[in-house]
Amino acid sequence: MAERKLHSDSPYGAERGNPAPRRLGSGLAGWFSRRGAKSIGISIVLFVAVVWTFLPSMRNGFVDYDDMLFVTGNTQVQGGVTGQNVRWAFTNEVGANWHPLTTFSHMLDCELYGLRPWGHHLTNVLLHAANAVLLFFVFRRMTGALWRSALVAALFAVHPLHVESVAWIAERKDVLSTTFWMLALLAYVRHVERPGPSSMTWVEVLLAAGLLAKPMLVTLPCVL
Repeated sequence: MAERKLHSDSPYGAERGNPAPRRLGSGLAGWFSRRGAKSIGISIVLFVAVVWTFLPSMRNGFVDYDDMLFVTGNTQVQGGVTGQNVRWAFTNEVGANWHPLTTFSHMLDCELYGLRPWGHHLTNVLLHAANAVLLFFVFRRMTGALWRSALVAALFAVHPLHVESVAWIAERKDVLSTTFWMLALLAYVRHVERPGPSSMTWVEVLLAAGLLAKPMLVTLPCVL
């Protein structure tokens, strides 16, 4: 009865006719349930749909609009991940933007792929695919509605509005900051279910990381 009361009192409780969402960290048993298997299957479909949709972008090269600022014309970024370069990322603006985590991600790409553009595009695609899956889990946890959450995530995954952010290397800040946005939302849901200093700390840490990827995440507290 106590468990049922917790879900009914929560603003993120289950919708009528749907089972109450399980808590984060409730154990591995839920993953092997029928509904858990459906969630995993939907996540795989979402991930594959994003990769398939945006796979053609990997045939593209760098462009002369902003890619030169963040990658091709930036010697510190091309130098890869070193202590000096990481310090530079946290103490300098790039193209009037201070987003050290985004700059670090470009450095990591250069470390892995050099200046082969397909690798830089691949990172954007994988981040967007992860974001679509995270959005599905956010709505699934908040509403308890499996298929409606999947539909919203699918629209987010393949909507043409995201082409610029995914196919343009210089827009790494969009897809990377969105990852932290989604993770912060998940952490906030957990905080609502189990209030406490430690759960709120995770929200604050993820928000701070998102701000280091793109300052636009300053609007996240308004959403919460």
